[in-house]
Amino acid sequence: MEKRTDKNSYTIFFAIGMVIVVGSLLAFVASSLRPRIDENKRLEKQQNILYAMGVNENDESSANFVSTEKAPELFKEYITKQLVIQGEKISEDDQAYLIDVKKQQSNAKSGTERKLPLFIGEKDGKTYYIAPIRGKGLWDAVWALVSMDENMVVQGAYFDHQGETAGLGANIKERFFMDDFIGENLLNESGDFVGINISKSNADPLNKDKNDNEVDAIAGATITGDGVAAMIKSELRLYVPYFKTLKQ
Repeated sequence: MEKRTDKNSYTIFFAIGMVIVVGSLLAFVASSLRPRIDENKRLEKQQNILYAMGVNENDESSANFVSTEKAPELFKEYITKQLVIQGEKISEDDQAYLIDVKKQQSNAKSGTERKLPLFIGEKDGKTYYIAPIRGKGLWDAVWALVSMDENMVVQGAYFDHQGETAGLGANIKERFFMDDFIGENLLNESGDFVGINISKSNADPLNKDKNDNEVDAIAGATITGDGVAAMIKSELRLYVPYFKTLKQ
């Protein structure tokens, strides 16, 4: 006599049951972990913003964030104002750092007016304007936080990526690359916004000339560098109207 477990229907129903059970367990775990995941993302954003304005624990060569334990307190201490720029409207929002830049870029493509977050920090009597930006590298997304003064001179930067090649494009998050941007002008001598090129033919490898709108490229990472340069030009250009208001 045929056993019930030998039937195809048993196998199908057993598989369906396992899918339901496993799916339910995964959904429960994901739901349980969601608050922790959201909190980690919040702390990471605070760490990145602080890093860009020079509040970090860097040693001589490596890039180190402030600890997650210190981040909320230091963020509150150094970030004095958070703005949301939407067209000609500028408003304050103490949750602006949680704005999803990727989502805002998608909104702009669909015709919705984009929200541009801008964080204003104070350190050692100096004002920093930190903007989050996002672009495309060789394989996937690249993003950054760029800190500027009122003249759009870069005061610090933090770069990261989704999937650039290890030892090549992934080096955009290394100190030797990020530190090159400090002191670079985003405007040319005429005061027009031009961004910063990342050039493998750069005639200033030691990066002493801060008025050439150019930094040295990473060897073997031309496309990633081009993506970073394009991101800086297209994204930071959107903040030019705000910086012009600072001169009025």
